[in-house]
Amino acid sequence: SMDQTFYGSDFGQLSSQDPEIAAVLLSELERVRGGLQLIASENLTSPAVLAAMGSTLSNKYAEGYPGRRYYGGCSEVDKAESIGIERAKALFGAEHANLQPHSGANANMAVYGAFLQPGDTFLAMSLPHGGHLTHGSKVSFSGKWFNAVHYGVDKETENIDYAQVAELARTHRPKLIVAGGSAIPRLIDFEFFRNLADEVGAIFWVDAAHFIGLVAGKAIPSPVPYADVVTFTTHKVLRGPRGGMLVCKQEHAAKLDKAVFPMMQGGPLMHVIAAKAVNLLECSQPAYEAYAKQVIANAQQLATSLGEKGIRPITGGTDTHLSLHDLQGIGVTGKDAEARADAAGIVLNKNAIPFDPQPPNTASGIRVGTPAVTTQGMGTAEMVVIADLIDRAVTRTDGDPDHPVAKEIRAEVSDLVGRFPAYPRLSS
Repeated sequence: SMDQTFYGSDFGQLSSQDPEIAAVLLSELERVRGGLQLIASENLTSPAVLAAMGSTLSNKYAEGYPGRRYYGGCSEVDKAESIGIERAKALFGAEHANLQPHSGANANMAVYGAFLQPGDTFLAMSLPHGGHLTHGSKVSFSGKWFNAVHYGVDKETENIDYAQVAELARTHRPKLIVAGGSAIPRLIDFEFFRNLADEVGAIFWVDAAHFIGLVAGKAIPSPVPYADVVTFTTHKVLRGPRGGMLVCKQEHAAKLDKAVFPMMQGGPLMHVIAAKAVNLLECSQPAYEAYAKQVIANAQQLATSLGEKGIRPITGGTDTHLSLHDLQGIGVTGKDAEARADAAGIVLNKNAIPFDPQPPNTASGIRVGTPAVTTQGMGTAEMVVIADLIDRAVTRTDGDPDHPVAKEIRAEVSDLVGRFPAYPRLSS
């Protein structure tokens, strides 16, 4: 099948050697092709990125950094990492870059390792208000080992409560202040945070995991000039392989490099680093800038259209790739909405909203994002259609795939994604 292109040249070998796992690879491709992928933190990488990940670079141990390795035989992987570092610095206008973090959480771990001692205080956004697990949640190392102080959003605007941020910073004098999170639809005032960090003598860190792709595509302002360190994942809007990365000011370079390796990680994943380099080249093209702008236009249309159905957008809309919606007005929980959408071929996630009366596992909201559907070529006209499909799934079905309305919606989803296929077959 032409689909083997997406798994590197040896898919034939995999299917004869291990039909069980080969079947999962194919069925996952069918799942992605068959539904609407609206998870805000997901995207569809290029075949070139997948090819780099499925390469012989996977075999190489390369503890250390280019030119300073603890193993011999690193001449070729050094090239891949050095190319990637230069591309990252150029793309983000950064003084230093580290491509080794295995994930966003690992990149974040390195920041704590570089700047804090166990028990130190840091200030971050609370998870229920849109922050991230690694920003001091009690179940995370960040909340177990450090003293996390949390800010939230203003009840009226539903946006970051900057007055509260300032008050907490002045009261607690944190060593580190972090901006960013996983459910923040609006732009963040980086200049405000920079000035506040300077005032209280804190390091200013931006966790840009969610929106860094929009920064790379010059569609929103960059945190890089303001922050001491910016961490991010490479697999969201950025559209690279699953992984993490950080860029920072030169004065912190040695400290952060040591915190990534040897403090938090051992050998880097050289095949993923090569794939990150491939992705960074893709992000420097004009086509990617057009993509990033379209992601936002689509997210804004989707948020507006859902709002018109009574599925209210938190903060009244979005400036980014995602929107958070309050379902209380239509009397459905986030958990039920996610299940009903899923049964109708629409993949999104339940999400806590600020001041949510429900527990996190039930939640009163859903989060939707446009990176993947935009990669597939959809535009604002399709977002109007998708909002209608979501509304009908959430209000007129019950989570049973055999529900007549769910079947009806699945047929319409199928027609839509058929016109904008994920990983279009090279020949039919």
